[in-house]
Amino acid sequence: MLGLMQEWPLLCHKLIDHAERQHGGREVVSRSIEGPIVRTTFAEIHRRSLKVAQRLERDGFRLGDRIATLAWNTARHVEAWYGIMGIGAIYHTLNPRLFPEQIAWIMNNAEDKAIFVDLTFVPLLEKIAGAVRSLRRVIVLTDRAHMPQTSLANTVSYEEWLAEADGDFAWKTFDENTAAGMCYTSGTTGDPKGVLYSHRSNVLHAMMAAMPDAMGISTRDVILPVVPMFHANAWGLGQSGPMIGAKLVMPGCKMDGASIYELLDTEKVTFSAAVPTVWMMLLQHLEETGKKLPHLKKVVIGGSSCPRAITAKFQDNYDVQVVHAWGMTEMSPLGTLCTLKPQYETLTGEARLDVQGKQGFPPFGVEMKVTDDDDNALPWDGKTFGHLKVRGPAVARAYYGGAGAEQFDADGWFDTGDVAHIDASGYMQITDRAKDVIKSGGEWISTIDLENLAVGHPDVAEAAAIGIPHSKWGERPLLVVVRKPGREPSKGDILTFMSGKVAKWWMPDDVAFVGEIPHTATGKIQKTSLRDQFKDYRLPTD
Repeated sequence: MLGLMQEWPLLCHKLIDHAERQHGGREVVSRSIEGPIVRTTFAEIHRRSLKVAQRLERDGFRLGDRIATLAWNTARHVEAWYGIMGIGAIYHTLNPRLFPEQIAWIMNNAEDKAIFVDLTFVPLLEKIAGAVRSLRRVIVLTDRAHMPQTSLANTVSYEEWLAEADGDFAWKTFDENTAAGMCYTSGTTGDPKGVLYSHRSNVLHAMMAAMPDAMGISTRDVILPVVPMFHANAWGLGQSGPMIGAKLVMPGCKMDGASIYELLDTEKVTFSAAVPTVWMMLLQHLEETGKKLPHLKKVVIGGSSCPRAITAKFQDNYDVQVVHAWGMTEMSPLGTLCTLKPQYETLTGEARLDVQGKQGFPPFGVEMKVTDDDDNALPWDGKTFGHLKVRGPAVARAYYGGAGAEQFDADGWFDTGDVAHIDASGYMQITDRAKDVIKSGGEWISTIDLENLAVGHPDVAEAAAIGIPHSKWGERPLLVVVRKPGREPSKGDILTFMSGKVAKWWMPDDVAFVGEIPHTATGKIQKTSLRDQFKDYRLPTD
């Protein structure tokens, strides 16, 4: 016997419909690419999104067409998203930090037919557009007055293009499993792989993200999504924000500490989300200026492991709650968030930071396990490392075009490529990427733990640990360090600082100082390049 409840497809345009009906007057504030702060509302975004949908259909775009965006977080980008989804087309967020050749490869692989592009990226698009065989329309996210001279064909300014629609349009209807969005992984090896989100997965993920023990956001919040929309849907805030009706503050292209602080302060932001690098810049700005954060209540930090020092500074110096998070493009992206269960709630000081250093536990909708090399489930004892695998309604079941099929098994589990352990309370902690873990004498050493410990030293700006071949142990750790400007810590200073904080056999055999550490397009340490750089390095212990 089936239930007698209504069929109500989970379609993304229903999120912006709800925002318009229930929270129409709520502000969406953007630092525009042209410069000034621009204010609009959910009601206006809804009206203009309908015009985007109408205008796209008039241009001949249809269900299933891939429409790229190469843009920062602004209200115009949000309008484009909902307009694209509203006709059953697929928004395809492009990461401008990739090499131009990679972007062209991704656009060709996705067969993008049109693109919404910010002024910042017009020169980049000019370099590659001729190589994108499917591209037939370029919409520059600006008005006529700011429209640049360009060699791009079939180009129009967004405001002129939008003015040709009257908004008398109804969203298209289709199955909730219809593709809604697309984002390519930016792995450190091999070609990027396409993740194809559905309307259903996006809506369910928005609900998951807003839950109290996830991001814990509500209509009373003022949200600053520093994490770009081209990083896995701005971690879902592009959907969960309108769903709950929170005021949104979109930072545009300025990510420096002073610019982020300005928005936090003037717009009275209560919640924000970004990678650790952004928060390092903000904290440095605060320390240099002596300014405070009277309005900010919570930050979600993910994208890479959050150094303990950042968590401590936010909480001790500025009374801002830190939620350490982990996820992947393939997970829409949220996997775990480190809020505190009752058994940990009363912890203080170092004991509390020990728990907050973990990636946390999954919200309802994410299943998780760790396995050995033979796919046997490992115990949740907080120490047994294994391959981290996940499944759920907002987790990919395949990559676009069938790439990477070996990461998905017959039971629906996705192998994340991370090595982790899970404790008895269900808290997961990433110890490494499977390809980065240091295997010494048959035991595994976590490079992430070594890096987080090293950056706690007051004179260290950044650190990376890699395995160097060793005749006796197979591999031993080398710590690669970038000093803070004007500071000169020695190898001995750093090893003394680390001593006693990790197992003795985990201690690096050597420390190498460099001017900079290579990063991927998404800001993660590029271990492949680092290992290549030090491939001929001989450890003093060998």
